[in-house]
Amino acid sequence: MEKVSTFFKWLFAPLDFVLKYFKVIVLILIVGFFLQNSESTKQEEANLVKLYLKGPIFESESLREQIETLKDHPSIKGALLIIDSPGGSIGASIEVANLIKELRDKIPVVAYVENVMASGSYYGGMYSNKIIANRGAIIGSIGVIFSGFNVKPLLDKIGISEQTLQEGMYKSIGTPLREWKPREKYFLQSLLKEQYEMFVTDVLQARNLTDTDPKAFANGKVFSAKQALSLGLIDQIGSQNQAIKDLSEIAQVQNPVWLEKSTTQQWIDKINNASLLLLSNLFKSQIQ
Repeated sequence: MEKVSTFFKWLFAPLDFVLKYFKVIVLILIVGFFLQNSESTKQEEANLVKLYLKGPIFESESLREQIETLKDHPSIKGALLIIDSPGGSIGASIEVANLIKELRDKIPVVAYVENVMASGSYYGGMYSNKIIANRGAIIGSIGVIFSGFNVKPLLDKIGISEQTLQEGMYKSIGTPLREWKPREKYFLQSLLKEQYEMFVTDVLQARNLTDTDPKAFANGKVFSAKQALSLGLIDQIGSQNQAIKDLSEIAQVQNPVWLEKSTTQQWIDKINNASLLLLSNLFKSQIQ
């Protein structure tokens, strides 16, 4: 009988849960419904959007996806680009720069440096209409680097030697298994110089610094927000609220309504977590 009783307890547990928490479930559904409708209305009325450029830059798809969503929201009149990145690969950084430049040609873009805007992330964000930095931010590191290791001395000690077959004089360039040959170093240095000059030229044009000696800022140094401002690398030192205010003025938006899809998802996650917690507690009580 005890087993039968336990079986029926498990069988009717979901019904007992629904009856016990019926009002709570209805309330959650009502709140969710109104939140969804409210969020939907808010999305339709949205006139500004926040884009994020954070972490190392080794791809551009994540930013492209953020920008692609704007096609479904023609009411968007401006974008706040929040930057906190140490940079990354030059190809991906240029892709990011192109995306921002193309977006800026359609709607105003104000970049806000939350913490770091260095190297590739400076490249990526410099085409914004305006760059505002937190007073504690780090900006710059304008330069190009290629590094590697030479592990041959270590391999010699443990009795391991390299053997390579290749076609093409420079095919094994940059290998860590031996010291680089003079001609390889010269080739790599020439390649870096070409990319460096491209970077510097783009900065000069993007920031209207054509009369400035690039040696003042394009030496790989990072600068404080105050120093970056004096060098013309940013336009202003201020808070994110100031960046929002300036973006609103440039975009001619009086009442900012942000396009933030994550809000609804956060509520859905909270409701789901709460429901799972209730179910978990219910079945625990049934087992006991």
